Amino acid sequence: MTKHDEIAEKLAKKFNTEYKSKKGIDLVTQDRVVEIETKKEGIYQGIKQVEKSPKARYLAVNKINIDNALEATKGTGIGVLNESGNVIKKASRK
Repeated sequence: MTKHDEIAEKLAKKFNTEYKSKKGIDLVTQDRVVEIETKKEGIYQGIKQVEKSPKARYLAVNKINIDNALEATKGTGIGVLNESGNVIKKASRK
């Protein structure tokens, strides 16, 4: 299992939803969407993935990418979660 899948499974449990590994956004709950990224190169793609959603949008990243994700999401209204699903930066609307 990849680090990405590991985080996705853990967060799916926490948010009481299903991890959709095949297509689209990794986690979708009633009020939020979460895209998991474990590589710096994936962060912008992750942002593209969630930016159109009407729900609260989050990127969940592993520890080494928290700063990269915070930098990349500046001014986007997209929030950042750590790998345990704790909010590092709250999602907001632009």
